Amino acid sequence: MAECGRKALSLLEAARSRYESLQISDDVFGESGDDSSDNPFYSTSGDSDSDNYIAEAGEEEQLHHHQKRRDKECGHSGAAGGGTSGAGPPGSLSRSQAEEEGWTETLQDVTLPPYKETYGPTQKMPDTASALDFFQLFVPDNCIQNMVTQTNMYAKKFQERFGSEEGWCPVTAQEMKAFLGFVISTSVHRCESVLSIWSSGFFSNQSIALKMSQSRFEKILKYFHIVAFRPSQGSNQGLYKIQPFLDSLQQSFSCTFRPSQTQVLHEPLIDEDPVFITTCTERELRKRKKRKFSLWVRQCSSTGFICQVSVHLKEGQGTDSLATLKNKPQLHSLVAKQLCQNVSGKNTIIFTGPSITSLGLFTEFSKQDIFCCGLLSTRKSDCTGLPQSMLVCSSTPAQRGQSRVMMKGSMSLISWYNKGHFRFLTNAYSPTKQGIIIKRKSGEIPCPLAVEAFAAHLSYICKYDDKYSKYFIFHKPNKTWQQVFWLSISIAINNAYILYKMSDAYTVKRYSRAQFGERLVRELLDLDDCSPTQ
Repeated sequence: MAECGRKALSLLEAARSRYESLQISDDVFGESGDDSSDNPFYSTSGDSDSDNYIAEAGEEEQLHHHQKRRDKECGHSGAAGGGTSGAGPPGSLSRSQAEEEGWTETLQDVTLPPYKETYGPTQKMPDTASALDFFQLFVPDNCIQNMVTQTNMYAKKFQERFGSEEGWCPVTAQEMKAFLGFVISTSVHRCESVLSIWSSGFFSNQSIALKMSQSRFEKILKYFHIVAFRPSQGSNQGLYKIQPFLDSLQQSFSCTFRPSQTQVLHEPLIDEDPVFITTCTERELRKRKKRKFSLWVRQCSSTGFICQVSVHLKEGQGTDSLATLKNKPQLHSLVAKQLCQNVSGKNTIIFTGPSITSLGLFTEFSKQDIFCCGLLSTRKSDCTGLPQSMLVCSSTPAQRGQSRVMMKGSMSLISWYNKGHFRFLTNAYSPTKQGIIIKRKSGEIPCPLAVEAFAAHLSYICKYDDKYSKYFIFHKPNKTWQQVFWLSISIAINNAYILYKMSDAYTVKRYSRAQFGERLVRELLDLDDCSPTQ
């Protein structure tokens, strides 16, 4: 009995050593309790019974926890086989065609070249750095000054056309910071409307309300702009009102942080808070409009830092509109290429969901020294060039932990069974190397190393998303460009907190994510006491 326990412990330690980098931000939000430290696949706690093993690898609960909540990104992977033994998905190859294309069951070892960069912040922040200092790495003073200029230009033009507004005066940089602070405060103190700050009800926030009158805030909100007028060139661009800010934000993300070797492409959770949806009447729910944009990110799977953002409109005539693309695989391939344009030649490993995973894309990436590991689904993935025999369920029942692999060059197609068939396409992990999924009740389940790696990294991003969604700016404007703007600000604040946690400033004052957000609000409002309230 003791020997079995030692064996399980050694297996767990071996699995941990392979994903040691995930420990750097295991409690990335600085909050206590199981909610912030538990990882369904990987734990840094050796003493806790609940955290001692990598959790259950059920068909829906393990590899799909991050996909089942994104109906646009992913589908049910257990349906990948469809339960049929007939023809495979469109574009898949028969057995003879697969042999002609070079697919074989003879496996060979795959060695990944070393990663060419060290990851982490690119500049050292002093231990006296404030929350505002970290935020302004992404939204500096010149960016805020541009908001001031464009807002005043728009107000002037608007009033020239529709008549002057009594009591209006040009906004200043200090007022613009306060304006941002008021809206950002909705990510820390949830309220039905940002205007609730000045109310006398439950959602009021009198500690900051006196900094600006509600009337002045509403006037700035009315005229707020990033780009006041449509540019003469590229006038069909649907996101012209926000694109300069997105470009600036993207550049700052790249300049301030180097991601780890392992990164994930996905759609982050940006749904409305379910607490407030349940309070809406049926009529109000019908009036809610669906988002008119799609937002994808490339995210460091070791820290949660979002390295790159890609925004596309779902309708319209701009070049950034999804309507210009013929099908979803074409869209997702384009998104993946845009998100990975800065990682070529670095031997990066990219994890993808079913909607992105395809042989053609992975082959193209491999020529750029970008290696991939993706979950495959016959309903969501482009299966062109893949063997049918690996994509349909066999009539012979599979045993738990059983896997089949076929290779074409360095590309491996894996079919692994655990209460359902999971299929993976990868050139980042050797098919000859084995990993394990440790279960609390039935012990370890063998699996290819690619499966273990996918589970470890994707579950970490899933945990990050669960935390991240709690700190969205809750202000919900009607205009699409404003929705994108405030969502981008939310991403910038979360990235700022990650840099804060990796800096010397965190050793001085160990703020949680909520405390960091509250401190940022008070600094933007230039309140004398900038320490977060308890």
